[in-house]
Amino acid sequence: MATIYEVSKLAGVSLATVSRVMNNNAKVSDRTRAKVLKAMEELGYRPNSIAQSLASNRTNSIGVLVAELHGPFFGSMMSGIEAECRAAGKHVIITTGHSDEEREKEGIEFLISRNCDAIIVHSEALSDEYLIKLSEGKTPIYLVSRYIEGMQDKCISLDNYQGGYIATKALIDNGHKDIAYIAGPLFKGDSSERLKGHKQALQDNQLEFDENLFYVGDFRETGGADGLKFFRDKGFTFSAVICANDEMASGAMKYAREHGYDLPNDLSIIGFDNVIFTNYLYPRLTTVNNPVDEMGHMAARMVLHDVYKQKTLSIQRVFEPTLVNRDSISVKD
Repeated sequence: MATIYEVSKLAGVSLATVSRVMNNNAKVSDRTRAKVLKAMEELGYRPNSIAQSLASNRTNSIGVLVAELHGPFFGSMMSGIEAECRAAGKHVIITTGHSDEEREKEGIEFLISRNCDAIIVHSEALSDEYLIKLSEGKTPIYLVSRYIEGMQDKCISLDNYQGGYIATKALIDNGHKDIAYIAGPLFKGDSSERLKGHKQALQDNQLEFDENLFYVGDFRETGGADGLKFFRDKGFTFSAVICANDEMASGAMKYAREHGYDLPNDLSIIGFDNVIFTNYLYPRLTTVNNPVDEMGHMAARMVLHDVYKQKTLSIQRVFEPTLVNRDSISVKD
């Protein structure tokens, strides 16, 4: 097996220069870097990751904690993070917290124990206070899809309040006044902010928030179906349903069709997130775009910018939601 000494000799450079190339140090000319890389290729040299880590005080690994692994939302987020990290020659270590406080803490402790250079966190159960305290430790912590005052420089977030507002406004603009709302679990910040935006849109248009037309779901298909069943069993009158994410919207649509609704003529439905399947539902789902893949890319770029000193990367910390108008809303006379 070739050694770093043989690479140094073949390339005609010092051991320190070879080490700088291996650690992607900017203080190496393109010509010298090319010579070293060519020598490594000719000799079949593979850098020892442990030796690299000791030399650079970096493991070139980034930890990622997400609430769940299932579903298109988290898949898009993780894909964005991994693609950005891999393009920069970094690797990700992923663990889950399942929206449980203790399991999220265990996940973070695991990633810290693996000597990750930084950790990207999507947390739904940990308190702001815990995360602020955590950010004061040795390992840099970055939050995706969450905003915390005091950690704003480490957060990538969506304006969920505005998202809830524009979803409701889209229905009102199409003549709907009796609007049911299926929320996600209210301990989750994105869910509660979307609900606040919904209530404000109603107020701004002189409409009352009706507790009879409110249901707390689970951010899964079952929540949408159960919510629509709840409204239907109670005999409440409504012409439209807002679902706080697309999975619940798809469950509500399935339940509606199974019970004789003509969509969207009998019932208009709008979702939130704009995950990949929304364009293939029938009717195609009108929704609010939540660019979680872009947010994943941006969280990784923030790590590359701050931790690995790639200062040419531009950073966007707050993303704005937009309406994706398709076929699931009808005009109410």
